Amino acid sequence: MKKTLLVLSLFMTTAAFAQYNVGYISAQPQIYHAPEHPSHAGFAQMATAQNVYPSNSYAFAEGDRPASDFPQAASPSLGDVARELKKEHTFVKKSTIVWVNQ
Repeated sequence: MKKTLLVLSLFMTTAAFAQYNVGYISAQPQIYHAPEHPSHAGFAQMATAQNVYPSNSYAFAEGDRPASDFPQAASPSLGDVARELKKEHTFVKKSTIVWVNQ
């Protein structure tokens, strides 16, 4: 109990001194001035294109590929999944004790 009161009193005195010593902080807002750069967003000629490929022979194509180009395994139907779960349920070990709360 004494430790709790000590910690509480230390906390309260710290809060009181923190509110009391705020007088040295100015209440005037600080206006932010962005640094000025003379060449920022200036107009200039575009650079020439540079080839980053190792050789000049490369393929370029545009467009969308149809979904048939990417075969996917057919998903089982919901009925097949339900039948499989029912088969698994028949093989699960059953409980031998039944508890009835009264």
